[in-house]
Amino acid sequence: MFSTIGRRMLCLLLFLAACISPAAFAQEIKVTLLGTGTPAPVMNRFGPSILVEAGGQKFLFDAGRGALQRLTQLKLSWADVNGVFFTHLHSDHVVGFPDLWLTGWLSAQREAPLQVWGPKGTKNMVSHLEQAYEFDIRMRLADEHASAAGIVILASDIVEGFVYEKNGVKVTVFDVDHAPVEPAFGYRIDFAGRSVVLSGDTRFSENLIRHAAGVDVLVHEVIAPATYRRAGVAPELAQTIMAHHTTPEQAGEVFERTKPRLAVYSHIGRPSATEADLIPATRKTYAGPLEVGEDLMVIEVGDTVTVRRPTAAAR
Repeated sequence: MFSTIGRRMLCLLLFLAACISPAAFAQEIKVTLLGTGTPAPVMNRFGPSILVEAGGQKFLFDAGRGALQRLTQLKLSWADVNGVFFTHLHSDHVVGFPDLWLTGWLSAQREAPLQVWGPKGTKNMVSHLEQAYEFDIRMRLADEHASAAGIVILASDIVEGFVYEKNGVKVTVFDVDHAPVEPAFGYRIDFAGRSVVLSGDTRFSENLIRHAAGVDVLVHEVIAPATYRRAGVAPELAQTIMAHHTTPEQAGEVFERTKPRLAVYSHIGRPSATEADLIPATRKTYAGPLEVGEDLMVIEVGDTVTVRRPTAAAR
């Protein structure tokens, strides 16, 4: 028999349990492809950016063109983003960052500093952004009384082996091969026995294969040679671009050797590439689960791996 105090405590615990959202107990990683494109300024594939949610935390990996618009479409506030990881500093991966940082600060009334991690040069880039927008920042602080803490960026240059770890979420950085761009990173995110690897920009990479072995989801870049021929790109330029990236056949070999529960294409070059340009070539070397990513695609990684494509209205 419970005492009166015991019954009250039990009622209180049951009440608190009922008030906590089921999402708080979710032991999954949620990946949303915000932008799956390249430098090309097209509407169907915005600049490269991926949102990863796990353990009550939200991180962006790269911030290409339109990243803030995609977050807005998801009804996700910039104030709720815990940090940004850059794979490398090519413009298409960072050009959306000033918009995220400044407009997000104002529209979401962000009140906390933002952590940013990236390869050597990240701190220098951020410091110059602060200089470039000094007038705007000063005026917003004085005229609109925006939060002084919310505009602060805590930037860090990191190297392979760096690990972020908090609330059960572990982010590991590793080198990939995007020469002559050095360093260029891939990232592995682990949480509650689930795992996701993001390739960043890379040609075929043995180091990526080592870090992605047995992963639940591998999001990998890809380049479709046929799209360059169709677009009339000069062969010399097309060859130079393709030499820095991964063909479908090569990606298929990566998938075959890592054996993810799901392989996903993103950062698709060129954005005009169709499944016919990508899937048959991949199937020469890989027969496993494969998706061609699109903007606002959601991948939920739990006991099962679930893919939700955006509705036509959401695009």
